[in-house]
Amino acid sequence: MKNSEILELTTEELVARVGEEKSNLTKLKFAHAVSAIENPLRINKVRKDIARLNTELTKRKAASASE
Repeated sequence: MKNSEILELTTEELVARVGEEKSNLTKLKFAHAVSAIENPLRINKVRKDIARLNTELTKRKAASASE
């Protein structure tokens, strides 16, 4: 997910997306533990996407708190 796509999302959509991505990460980790997944680098990509989403949420919360 690109940063430009993240910036277009509303705060509620960001929160929902973080939940979806965390669920996806859990499923990927489980699948990889049971049997090797085709592309284990997908786990890193999902973790980075979650971090990007959380960073944007933190920025928005700080901006709304300072207003």
